[in-house]
Amino acid sequence: MSMTKPKDNQTLPLGVLLKRELSTEKTPEKPDIIHAQANQSKKGEDFTFLKTECERVPGDGSTTFAVFAIFDGHNGPAAAIYAKENLLNNVLGAIPSDLCRDEWITALPRALVSAFVKTDKDFQAKAQKSGTTATFVIIDGMVVTVASVGDSLCILESAEGSIYCLSADHRLETNEEEVERVTASGGEVGRLNTGGGTSFGPLRCWPGGLCLSRSIGDMDVGEFIVPVPHVKQVKLSSAGGRLIISSDGVWDALTFEQALSCCRGLPPDAAASQVVKEAVQGKGLRDDTTCIVVDILPPEKPTPSQNPKKPGKGVFKIFRKKSSESSSHADNDSPESEFVEEIFEDGSAMLSQRLDTEYPLCNMFKLFTCAVCQLDMKPGEGISVHEGSSHPRKVRPWDGPFLCSSCQGKKEKMEGKGSSKDSSSQGRRKSE
Repeated sequence: MSMTKPKDNQTLPLGVLLKRELSTEKTPEKPDIIHAQANQSKKGEDFTFLKTECERVPGDGSTTFAVFAIFDGHNGPAAAIYAKENLLNNVLGAIPSDLCRDEWITALPRALVSAFVKTDKDFQAKAQKSGTTATFVIIDGMVVTVASVGDSLCILESAEGSIYCLSADHRLETNEEEVERVTASGGEVGRLNTGGGTSFGPLRCWPGGLCLSRSIGDMDVGEFIVPVPHVKQVKLSSAGGRLIISSDGVWDALTFEQALSCCRGLPPDAAASQVVKEAVQGKGLRDDTTCIVVDILPPEKPTPSQNPKKPGKGVFKIFRKKSSESSSHADNDSPESEFVEEIFEDGSAMLSQRLDTEYPLCNMFKLFTCAVCQLDMKPGEGISVHEGSSHPRKVRPWDGPFLCSSCQGKKEKMEGKGSSKDSSSQGRRKSE
């Protein structure tokens, strides 16, 4: 088969050259990921998802990444089971399949927002009234991306001994910003009232009486209880670290430091069991108590049980921000990588902010596809995500990304611009 040599004066578009350069980048060596989980069940509403051999490109074993997730259901297990079975597919469906690894990691935060909202919208269409928290962790090389709604949390202890929280707590009792957002969107926040001016228990949102400001499902509460996740993306140092992903049964009993110190030096299977044991011993089995421990180690490193962390640390650290000079998320072995680097963080509940993108990210997604449900639309059918929103920067309502009419309606309801579903089922919700 003969090949025609390009003419000397032939030029190629910049996009093609960039694609070629990116596609020939050296694939970073993948770390060893060792994981385990433990659980003591009270209600049977905690579910986990653990998969270490997911593929960005189907059939290409060099594009693998790992996913670990906890779904803590309430008012029944249906929402937790549905999210466990569908959330990953919705994430992958929201990212074009032809991206290189670096582009894929850049696109993940927006794709996670789309996937959480789509999962919620699809489950609510089934007219089931349960809900669930979701803490969803994607590990690709040394890059960890965490998306979360609710009060199941993910923490990181770096190999150097510093502690980082990678998720947000969406309990109304502890999150003043979420209280302000819910009330501004039309919800009421208060404690249970027994009459005579006496109130007790944690702060709840009415209608429905949910203690959380964000969840998947919960179709019988106001739409201002949103599925839009907090997303944080970090790059670990070349030495790796340990993740603890747990439902609130753990965090109601243990601080971050206590959870890490009680299992330090233990392999993941023993560590997960020890965290659950400590939590139950501390307050009794009052709720489903679930823990996933994930060790992210360089391939040549021994397990943590053979290489205990330096004593005297275990303190919270502030992330070092991604430097403006760095143009890649890919792992490298330079001395500059010996810290935990924050790549991305956004916790806004506004889709106009979370789906908004700038060059080059905007070119990674199809223009005439709904940014949430991935429905293909004809030119002119879609509604800009900026339609009717007050945005911090000047935007035009005809700028993308675009939503279909159904997803635009959900966006407006979440922002308090549409009617919310009524509910008389007060007082039966999650009561931590």
